[in-house]
Amino acid sequence: MRIAIVHEWLTNKAGSEQVVEQLLLLYPQADMFCTVDFLPPEDRDFLRGRKPRTSFIQRLPLARRLYRQYVPLAPLAIEQHDLSGYDIVISSSHAVAKGVLTGPNQLHICYCHTPMRYAWDLQHQYLREGGLERGLGGVFARAMLHYLRMWDVRTSHGVDQFVANSNYIAGRIRKAYGRDSVVVYPPVDVDFFQGDYGNDDCGKDDYYVAASRLVPYKRVDLIVRAFARMPNRRLVVIGGGPGLDQCKRLAGPNVTVLGHQPAAVLRSHLQRARALVFAAEEDFGILPVEAQACGTPVVCLGRGGARESVIDGLTGVHFFEQTEEDIEDALDRFEKCSWDAQLIRFHAEQFSQVAFRSAMSSYIDGAWRHFHRQVARKESRADSLAEVRN
Repeated sequence: MRIAIVHEWLTNKAGSEQVVEQLLLLYPQADMFCTVDFLPPEDRDFLRGRKPRTSFIQRLPLARRLYRQYVPLAPLAIEQHDLSGYDIVISSSHAVAKGVLTGPNQLHICYCHTPMRYAWDLQHQYLREGGLERGLGGVFARAMLHYLRMWDVRTSHGVDQFVANSNYIAGRIRKAYGRDSVVVYPPVDVDFFQGDYGNDDCGKDDYYVAASRLVPYKRVDLIVRAFARMPNRRLVVIGGGPGLDQCKRLAGPNVTVLGHQPAAVLRSHLQRARALVFAAEEDFGILPVEAQACGTPVVCLGRGGARESVIDGLTGVHFFEQTEEDIEDALDRFEKCSWDAQLIRFHAEQFSQVAFRSAMSSYIDGAWRHFHRQVARKESRADSLAEVRN
C-alpha cells in the first residue's frame, strides 16, 4: 500500500506531533505532507530523515514567525498537495489537514484532534482574547471564520473515516460535521514518565504542580490566583509562553514559577508533587496522563478529555467550574483521601504508545479491507453494466 500522512504544520513537537511520530513508526514507508516545516533540528528525530513536502506558505515572507497569520491561505495551500498516487491518506488534523483532495479509490482516514476550535464553538472566546470583538478587524475575523466553517464542513465529506482522540471530540465531530467516529486515545510516553510506586507516599514532597504552555485557555493564571488564597499550600508552575509574566505577577510567596523546563525536570516535579492541578478544558490532555504515569493523582476540571482520563475519586478529583473557589474545594476533598500510586500508574498504561499503535493499526487495516472490497464490488458492477450495454 502507498500511504501518505498529512499534518497541519511542523513547528514544534507537541501532542499532535506525538501522534504523527507513532503513525510514522507504523508506516515507515509513508510520505509526509504539511503546510510548513520549521521544526528545529533537536525536534526532528521522529521524522527519521524524512523531508516533508510543504506548501507555498513555506516560502511566504516571515512564514517561520507568522505562519498562523497565514491561516486564511491554509485551505488553498493544503489542497495543492497532489496525493493521487496513494492508496491510503491519513490526516492528523486540528485545522486544515483533513482538507486534502482525494479520489473515490483512495481511503482517507482522519485522526481528528478537534474540529478547528476558533471557527466553531470557541469562536467568541478567541475573538475576545484576541481583542477582535469590535472594529474593522473584528468584521474581517468573523468573515474569515465564516468562510473557514463552510470550507471545514465541505471537506469533511472527503473523509471516509473519522478517528477522534476522545469521546469529547467525537461529540464535537458529530456536532460540526454530522459524522460518527471511533475513539483512539492519543499516545503517551508512559515509559519515560514513571515513578516510585513501592510506598504509599511514593516520596512525595509537600507541593502541587501546574504545567502547560502559558496561553489563556490553559487557565494557569486561575490556578495561581487560587493558590494566592491558600498560603498554606505550595505550588510550582512549569511552562513558558505569553502568560509567563502575568503568572509571575500573580504569584505569592507560596508559588514558584519556573518557566519552560526540559522534559526531565517536568518529570521530576510530577514524580514528587502531591498532585497535578489542571484547569483547562482540553480535547484530551496528555499532561494529566503523564502525571498519572508517574503515580501522581490529578486535580482537574471535570470537562473535556480530562474527564475521560482521570477517574474521579480513584486517580484524582474533578471540579466543574473554572473558579478559584472550586479549585480550593477540590483540593480540600483531595487531601481527605488516600491514593494508590500503583493503581494510578496501571490506569495510565492504557494510554501508552504501544496501545495507540495497536489500536490504529487494527482499525486502519480493517478499514482498508472493507474499503477495498467496496471498490472491487463497484468496479465489478460497472463492468457488468458495460457488458450488458455492449
